[in-house]
Amino acid sequence: MRESRPRREVTWAHHPLAVAGGTLVGLYVVAALGAGVLAPHDPLRMYPGQALAAPSPLFPFGTDEFGRCVFSRVVHGARVSLGIAGASVGVAVLLGTTAGVAAGVRGGLTDNLVMRGADVLFAFPSVLLALFLVAVLGPAPQYVVLAIGVVYTPQFARVARAAVLAIRHVEYVEAARALGASELRLVARHILPNIAAPLTVQVTVTLSLAILTESALSFLGLGTQPPFPSWGHMLSAGRRFMELAPWVAVFPGAAIMGIVLGFNLLGDGLQELLDPRLRTERV
Repeated sequence: MRESRPRREVTWAHHPLAVAGGTLVGLYVVAALGAGVLAPHDPLRMYPGQALAAPSPLFPFGTDEFGRCVFSRVVHGARVSLGIAGASVGVAVLLGTTAGVAAGVRGGLTDNLVMRGADVLFAFPSVLLALFLVAVLGPAPQYVVLAIGVVYTPQFARVARAAVLAIRHVEYVEAARALGASELRLVARHILPNIAAPLTVQVTVTLSLAILTESALSFLGLGTQPPFPSWGHMLSAGRRFMELAPWVAVFPGAAIMGIVLGFNLLGDGLQELLDPRLRTERV
């Protein structure tokens, strides 16, 4: 009879790309929190005679068409992008998880209503749906957060529903139900803690998508409004000077690419670490 081979636990050491992703995200978070200290200049201050100045020790990323420090604006833009993305994903987690858990636990009509509603939202491209909602509500930050949150709510609803369906008939849930536990207690004590892992992975992936959506809205003029720094708006304004001063658009674009890459790498690592089926591997 063939003997099973020993298994070894998968840790962060076995996923260096996830460590790199977490480190990259951490650097962005530090930049966002410490923007007031790290930025050498006021992101809104204009320096006469320094318009479109090349990168230098005084202006590490050069200046834009108004003589504003691009590095300072990129650093402060991290606060804007991460803040809006984090808040919008929080809205999506709250709405989507509530709807998905309700659909998975109750089934029947509730399940059909939630899933068909999710299908309707999935039928629209995410950026197009966000554009429509912001155009209707207005470009205020709270409406941008709400619009992006609604766009990504169906993803969390599906993940939560699938996770609930996988565990709602396991022994410990059935035992708690047999002992008279209420539906609310079942969800709070036995279901939510056991679906946290896939939801956590989904959060990291959705954060990168939310940043891209916020940048797209700002690029089109419906996100963060000038003069406040936003990577998307900086990219939009800088494209006019790509031949004369490419740094105006290159550095905001690189900032978007870096944070999205970081969240994607981190999500891959978390999936391997938190998924019981991937947590161990054969040696």
